[in-house]
Amino acid sequence: MAAPKRRTSKMKQRSRLAAKAWRAPLLRKCPKCGNSVPGHTACPVCNTYTTRSNKEITIKAEA
Repeated sequence: MAAPKRRTSKMKQRSRLAAKAWRAPLLRKCPKCGNSVPGHTACPVCNTYTTRSNKEITIKAEA
């Protein structure tokens, strides 16, 4: 079984753990109402996703 030959340095350890740090989600503006919306989700206020309305999305899903 493999064992480490050298102790992991503080810089190496901290830079590895920094990649796991929490980041705030990026919010975009809704093109229709201007409300802040997280990416790849429909707007909760006007029910639009990019330029399509919620009605168009449900019709495509049924077909």
